[in-house]
Amino acid sequence: MLLIRTPQRRRDAAAPSVWSRFGAWRRRRPFIGGALVALAGIEMFFSGQLDMGHIHVQLGIEGFQATVIPIALVLLGLLAIAMPAHHVFYGVLALVVAVYSLIGVNLGGFVLGMLLGCIGGVLVVAWMPRAARAADDERAAHEADSATTGTAA
Repeated sequence: MLLIRTPQRRRDAAAPSVWSRFGAWRRRRPFIGGALVALAGIEMFFSGQLDMGHIHVQLGIEGFQATVIPIALVLLGLLAIAMPAHHVFYGVLALVVAVYSLIGVNLGGFVLGMLLGCIGGVLVVAWMPRAARAADDERAAHEADSATTGTAA
């Protein structure tokens, strides 16, 4: 039996790799902030389900909050990533829910989940698309030029 070595297919230099396409997709949305908000929700969910010795999970409004708040944070984080046009709305909601988790879910997931949610919410609110950043930089440069020359815009 004759073994024939087939030539390996080379990648086309012009074809972008999976990581470069992912990087381009990630730059067009508040990815890090949304991921932190979703991670805060996951952390709060697991901290609310802990069973420490003789302490039992309470049912009722406390048990309901310990389930709904983490689900809301995960959903807000995913929505911020999926729909970046509404990033301010999702970020403000994530901040409110994360701060409320301090009294609703085991001190905000033992404070770690609340901090992750607040930092992620701030990053989601502060995120700005590249086109808007370029316009802001151009406007700031124009204002600096008019301030140095003494002309009003």
